Amino acid sequence: MYRWCTDEVEPHDRFDFWREVRAKGLFGVTAELERERRGDFYGEFSLSQVGNGALVELKASSYAVERSQADIGYAPGDSICVYQQLGGGGWFGGMRSSDFAIANGGFATSHTDLPYHTRPLGDSGFHLRILKIPVSGLATQDKRTRELAPKVFNDPALAPLLDACFADLGDAAANDGSSGAVPLVQALLVQALGQLALIERGIVRPGSRRGQAALRTGRLSLARRLIARHLQDPDLAPTRVADLLGVSVRHLHMLFEVADRSFSQTVTEERLKQSRRLMCEAPERLIADIASACGFESLATYYRVFNAAYGMAPGDFRARAAGAR
Repeated sequence: MYRWCTDEVEPHDRFDFWREVRAKGLFGVTAELERERRGDFYGEFSLSQVGNGALVELKASSYAVERSQADIGYAPGDSICVYQQLGGGGWFGGMRSSDFAIANGGFATSHTDLPYHTRPLGDSGFHLRILKIPVSGLATQDKRTRELAPKVFNDPALAPLLDACFADLGDAAANDGSSGAVPLVQALLVQALGQLALIERGIVRPGSRRGQAALRTGRLSLARRLIARHLQDPDLAPTRVADLLGVSVRHLHMLFEVADRSFSQTVTEERLKQSRRLMCEAPERLIADIASACGFESLATYYRVFNAAYGMAPGDFRARAAGAR
């Protein structure tokens, strides 16, 4: 993962550097800001290669962005972009379709080689993720893929799936190199996000092989996020997660059949991971309190499951973690 921020440049040069080296050189867009506001400009971004795509998270002061025909000619991309608005809101205009605003938490898609203008709504600036996926890696030759002018997502059923996949992709990018399975996870999530975007734009049918695979990946990501969100409930059961996900219990179990762990194994693993985090973050907290907070029905069950997973008691783990600090 590559990270950069304007703190590495002298204040009077920050926006000019951002405009010429980062915006135009790296992202292929034209950035503009009134000269009297440039002294206060701040920007930062991270860039990760994920699967066959590139994931960017960007935060910056407010400025105007244009992807012009000249920019496209200078830096063609032939990719689709999936945008996730993480803060404030944004405005898109200057394309063949109508102008639109994207709210905080919203999503939009486009092909890289179509012109547009964009800027933040209000003074909060930019905060967004962008996933760029080459058209050649989407396993579809539909010419409409290259005609995707920027457009906000309108399908409320798909938004939670995109949100979960984006969150998992960000975690996988941050943990790259820590597990041999990470590149495969990244590739699956990138493909799912691309196909979900094409489902929303009417290019991929939900019932097609690619559409079904993307929906399975998205629902599995969301199911895991729902489990993590409700770990404290000792009665967390498949029926509750299936209801929250909007699928049958049988379908929920089928999602986990293709994963490396079943539903119950995933719940137990997430509870153990959470308990380890809490022991490290709050060394003074009683182990019984931590076990309860993570949804274990009894302290005896927690000790048994923890020892089976890690070959030591929770107290021994806490002592070892304290000694490592």
